[in-house]
Amino acid sequence: MGFAHLWVQDHFLYALEQRGEYGGSAAAQPEVYQSVFGPTETLAAVATWTSRIELGTSVLVGGNHWPAQLAQRLATIDRLSDGRLTTVGLGVGWSVEEHEAAGVDPRTRGRRMDDFVPALLACWGEDPVEHKGEFFDIPRSIVRPKPVSAPRLMSGMWSRQGLARTARLFDLWNPGSMPIPQVVDTVGEINAMRAEGRPPVGVIYRVALQSTAGKRLTVEEVAERVREAAAAGIEGVIVETNFCSEINSSADWMTLLGRLDPVLKAGTEGTAAP
Repeated sequence: MGFAHLWVQDHFLYALEQRGEYGGSAAAQPEVYQSVFGPTETLAAVATWTSRIELGTSVLVGGNHWPAQLAQRLATIDRLSDGRLTTVGLGVGWSVEEHEAAGVDPRTRGRRMDDFVPALLACWGEDPVEHKGEFFDIPRSIVRPKPVSAPRLMSGMWSRQGLARTARLFDLWNPGSMPIPQVVDTVGEINAMRAEGRPPVGVIYRVALQSTAGKRLTVEEVAERVREAAAAGIEGVIVETNFCSEINSSADWMTLLGRLDPVLKAGTEGTAAP
């Protein structure tokens, strides 16, 4: 159909009694999160079913994973797909209960990410691998397989600390669906914090056909957002379909994809690729 990438996200439980807040309200937690296929398992399956589409995560919750094991899973996917795992999105998450079920103190999620990324990258570097940090110690080891080429890392963090972390550790930033002028201003702030000599952080935008609050966009409204992103120099756009209430089967999903042809045409008019 012309889509350039397929992206997956990451949740493994739906807390019935939630202490943390999703979007400012515990009641706003989307029902679709009651059943989410494992992200790396899904990508491994897609890698064997397809031959061209590029693969990515948007985003993996750092607290749900450990860097050495995740490095192996992602490198395996990249090898199975002949190098098509191009982007690994990471975020610090929001669910207190999910962190606790994973054995991770949610209060440490930011600092843990500061250690997670260097440990992950070390595992993709030359052997022998060795890492010693605040949260993760990897003894001098051979860690394989390696990816065909290291995927770019994309941040899904928006707090002030998260933006600084993005500048230090990441190649791309996913701002969600914030207004595009705000995206342009904010990525400028990120790059102002970037170390001299490093390439600027790029942007992968995201637009939802239906938001978690139930707000719907028409296909033409999505296409216009894609055109606006392209005009702003944004590298790519994720068209979010996870929360569409009309999708109740794989056939529904394929029908919806068929309706998105104007979005694909909008993407090819500029630089943004859905």
